[in-house]
Amino acid sequence: MGVDLSCLMEKALHEAEKAFHQGEVPVGAVLAEKDGRVIANDCNRMIELQDPTAHAEILVLRQGAAVRKNYRLNDCILVATIEPCLMCMGAIIHARIDHLAFGAPDPKWGTAGSLYDIPNDRRLNHRLLVSGGIREEECRNLMQKFFRMRR
Repeated sequence: MGVDLSCLMEKALHEAEKAFHQGEVPVGAVLAEKDGRVIANDCNRMIELQDPTAHAEILVLRQGAAVRKNYRLNDCILVATIEPCLMCMGAIIHARIDHLAFGAPDPKWGTAGSLYDIPNDRRLNHRLLVSGGIREEECRNLMQKFFRMRR
């Protein structure tokens, strides 16, 4: 795919900064068509929505499914500032996302190679391309700044 992942990550970082300023864990996500056209973007909103599933990735999957009028999101790229957790990765697999790109790895919760490597689990019936480390330092710095401020 010839999509500019750095440009999409810029949009995801903008979403993560929104979460940061709202007191939410600063994770942002963007869902784009394979040509790079953004169809959904959001940030973590668990506190705002009082919903433990309101992770940025879940919210963009919901929005994308509504836009496409289909829960299958084939030919889509999901870009997240932080490596997705187990819940989000499950939803990404079920949605049939073609490409996952993320910024910083998450050694405590990450399921795209850090804690688990779900995309490469041959027991599952869907495979997706994974690109990690997109604007990693910016993504990691925002997360570290957030948790330093909370201590």
